[in-house]
Amino acid sequence: MSYKNLIYTPNQKEPFRISRSKIELFMQCPRCFWLDARQGIKRPSMPPFNLNNAVDQLFKKEFDSYRRAKKAHPIMIDNNIDAIPFEHQDLDKWRENFVGISYLEPKTNLFIFGAVDDIWINAKNELVVVDYKATSKSSEVNIDSEWQIGYKRQVEIYVWLLRKNGFKVSDKAIFLYTNAQVDVDGFYDVLKFRTKLIEHNTDTSWIDKELGNIKKCLDGDIPRVGKSAMGNVCEFCEYAKKRTELTLKYLSPKS
Repeated sequence: MSYKNLIYTPNQKEPFRISRSKIELFMQCPRCFWLDARQGIKRPSMPPFNLNNAVDQLFKKEFDSYRRAKKAHPIMIDNNIDAIPFEHQDLDKWRENFVGISYLEPKTNLFIFGAVDDIWINAKNELVVVDYKATSKSSEVNIDSEWQIGYKRQVEIYVWLLRKNGFKVSDKAIFLYTNAQVDVDGFYDVLKFRTKLIEHNTDTSWIDKELGNIKKCLDGDIPRVGKSAMGNVCEFCEYAKKRTELTLKYLSPKS
């Protein structure tokens, strides 16, 4: 079942759709989230990451070939991961943007959904959430930076959604993080990558609490200027504040 409402009406009876990315928006700034959900005022959009999307699609094709063969991918073997790509009739739906795997949370009446990149199944018959990441940097990739907490919350929501749908899911999620090399002689219409498998011990205990906070935010008045995931004042709110102050200054009558 899906729901089409895009703007939330306080105390509405119909379930309200909340994507994984909107939960992350709330975690970064409740005010930006409120403006989006209650007023339809969205943050300025970023340009599409077409190269990253291309890597994502190629990863999916690559792992789908091993899925059909019911065999482990070499990167699983090289990293001692006793698993194979998971087959399920709904996998394509779970990977589709704006559809994904979903769950209607009864306490908040929020319809939570998110699109996974991939799912493996290990020797314990547990599902393993896998997320693809792509970048280009001179140093080795990791998920240790403070801003990458969003990556961790992302896979934790997928783990939570799969469990709510009745699946046995491993606490360990996996990032396949590929890095385009710049220490080569030239481009020559070829990008070379190094791919690293990074395990993350997930913790989903925060999700139910934050869904309750999201519900309170939706039913309440506009929050005060929020802070980002790194503890700084939200840069979008700070920009809006300074622009408004400057606009009012120049629109005010000259004394």
